[in-house]
Amino acid sequence: MILGWLPEDISTFGPSIDSMLKLIVYVVGTAFVLTEGTLLVFVILYRRRKGGRASFVRGDSLRQLAWVLIPVIIVGFLDVAIDVKAKPIWDFVKVEGPPSALTVKLATLQFGWEFTYPGPDGKFGTGNDLVQDSFLRVPAGQVIRLLMTSKDVIHSFYVPQLRLRQDAVPGREIPVWFEATRPGKYEIGCSQLCGISHFAMKGILLVLTPEDYQKWVSQHWPKSGAAAGKSASGARSSVRRTEG
Repeated sequence: MILGWLPEDISTFGPSIDSMLKLIVYVVGTAFVLTEGTLLVFVILYRRRKGGRASFVRGDSLRQLAWVLIPVIIVGFLDVAIDVKAKPIWDFVKVEGPPSALTVKLATLQFGWEFTYPGPDGKFGTGNDLVQDSFLRVPAGQVIRLLMTSKDVIHSFYVPQLRLRQDAVPGREIPVWFEATRPGKYEIGCSQLCGISHFAMKGILLVLTPEDYQKWVSQHWPKSGAAAGKSASGARSSVRRTEG
């Protein structure tokens, strides 16, 4: 099956992303076969032969120009068609998005990830914000929003299973969201060449069941009581800086 080499999809908007990838592969693949096939035919038909003489073709007649203009029109039409089909998906993933149940701040740096969760009050900057290096724990089936920035150079948050990639830029806070459908452990990679140790910039996304997430929250905030329970059912939560 086409695109069968892609990693498993655990994102609610993953099928839409995959459908666009398939469309682009079909369009570009068809154009490639037709173009290279035509080139091969011309190479065979007009190959060098004994007694044959080459001739100079100016390419200024309408018939000759058609070999260029018609493909340009076709490619332009297909490009616009792909853009039209992709716009609703782009708007949903990058512009609109559903309300979030959990918001986490992500700061990237050479060469790691810092995930900042608000305290049980659900607010950042109130003195109870806590940070975890490299590990991002989230509940499955809930919308997670990341507020991304960079402390030094451009990095890029990339989880193939989420069909999600977003650059983190110094001086800007860029929101991005996802909803994971399947518990598991997934690698977070940086897809921007960000320095000499770029290859080692790896994080871990841990998608937990709502029950396991609630247990994890309770372990880190034993005094938060009802607030921790709300966090596990969809409210914002926080986490202590740990090694995982």
